[in-house]
Amino acid sequence: MSRDGEEFLALSEDQARAISGPSSRHAALIEDAFRVLVETPGGGVSVRGDVRGRGLAKKAVQTIAARVTAGAEVTEADVRQAIAAARAGDPGPGGSPALAVGKRGAIAAKTGAQGAYLDMLNTHELVFGVGPAGTGKTFLAVAHGASMLMRGEVDRLIVTRPAVEAGERLGFLPGDLTEKVDPYMAPIWEALNDIMGADQMRRRRDKGEIEVAPIAFMRGRTLNQAFVIVDEAQNATRLQMKMVLTRLGEGARMAVTGDPTQIDLQSRGDSGLAHAVGILEGVKGVAVARFKAEDVVRHPLVERIVRAYDADSARQAGLPADASPGSI
Repeated sequence: MSRDGEEFLALSEDQARAISGPSSRHAALIEDAFRVLVETPGGGVSVRGDVRGRGLAKKAVQTIAARVTAGAEVTEADVRQAIAAARAGDPGPGGSPALAVGKRGAIAAKTGAQGAYLDMLNTHELVFGVGPAGTGKTFLAVAHGASMLMRGEVDRLIVTRPAVEAGERLGFLPGDLTEKVDPYMAPIWEALNDIMGADQMRRRRDKGEIEVAPIAFMRGRTLNQAFVIVDEAQNATRLQMKMVLTRLGEGARMAVTGDPTQIDLQSRGDSGLAHAVGILEGVKGVAVARFKAEDVVRHPLVERIVRAYDADSARQAGLPADASPGSI
């Protein structure tokens, strides 16, 4: 409902509480960002200010309210992301499904790109998530796979990534397979711990329902009734990429994530990620989600760092300043 100089949004008590935030901190962030006054009278949220400020603040408020509806936690970082999305004209996650996993409530998309990504994961057998670090590519894929596992839609969650740093030395490290590869898989275990909790993750890992291993250990296998995540795929060679993509068996699905600007292979041309996207995009059952710097959901400084590096790479390549040399 709109009045002269005021916009009133009818919201639930929980939604209004989340928008206000602890000690009205969330409301203060919205007020400072758009030069408006945000109040939470009974029955909703009131926004006062000029037309443009009210419109942008309304978009941010609606994004936050949607997270509450999805059962997701609303933190200060989520409010800052909603503000950034409103400024950038991001339509937001829309009606993308929330994932009923997570120690602090459901996990929901924070940006339009994330919402589209979750939709693709729901509707396609093979999804490529391509873009800079901090955009949620791997975390959302892991959350989606964990959700499928917990609902009994797959029997296993398998996460694999190239152990580029290990090279031929992996076999000479002490301990069993788990002890050898865990240092290289730490980001995945951290994500699983955050999503499922340490106890459930450990139980499912011990039962073989969760497996994390280097790509080399996928060779010769057929992965049935599994959700497979290929992480850091920019460091998989073309042969490794073909090998792992053809491991899919009956009832299996796969997400492939990577950042083409962070190739650690000795020859960048050996990377199988861009090659796979190029030949598979448009194939039935395959979808490609592309993330940009504005989709970064970490510390706000990370987005600015990504943009600075993209601009430097574009200058060196003689591309326009707003071009992204890592996009595929």
